[in-house]
Amino acid sequence: MFHYDLFGLKIDKLICYRRHIIHLVLFFLSFILIHCDSRGDERENKNALNLIRIDKSAIRPDDGDTFFYKDLTIRILGIDAPEIIHKEHGIFEDQPYGRKAAVMTINILRKAKIVEYLPFQNDKYGRLLAHVFVDGKLLAVYLIKAGLAYETVSYYGDNGFPGIAERILKAAHESPRPPFERPYKWRRRHQKRKWK
Repeated sequence: MFHYDLFGLKIDKLICYRRHIIHLVLFFLSFILIHCDSRGDERENKNALNLIRIDKSAIRPDDGDTFFYKDLTIRILGIDAPEIIHKEHGIFEDQPYGRKAAVMTINILRKAKIVEYLPFQNDKYGRLLAHVFVDGKLLAVYLIKAGLAYETVSYYGDNGFPGIAERILKAAHESPRPPFERPYKWRRRHQKRKWK
């Protein structure tokens, strides 16, 4: 004996159709989750080929937004972290939070499994401006979220990396304002210039 619903279909067939629908929904959900998970890696696909992997044993600390790698001085693009003493640059005192930012930067770099950088160009001081990734995540975003750096994208633009710049701006918008003066303003008042 069969039971029929309003449309004249057997209940067994309805149960079968429902299973197919559930399987389709699960398939699409898994596809979406896999796609979203791959976006957790903040490196842009088109830029991934230009990434340069760093040998962590050759990293030396400088300050919150700069570090040394072999014979390079790498300046992290998209942020400005508080200053620390650099007598050779006329800075004879630490800006508040400067040491904390420097320690956080070197700790993140040393604890990461993979450190990579995406080079942009050299600045007027000979430093290599680059986006730095630790385990696929932007180092700049870590510092912004910790309140240890201001974003600089709104001043200098995206430098040809619009997706990366967007993530930096988003992190700055979602994070509390850093508890220190903007480093460029602090430098104006504290940096001693050499006059000839």
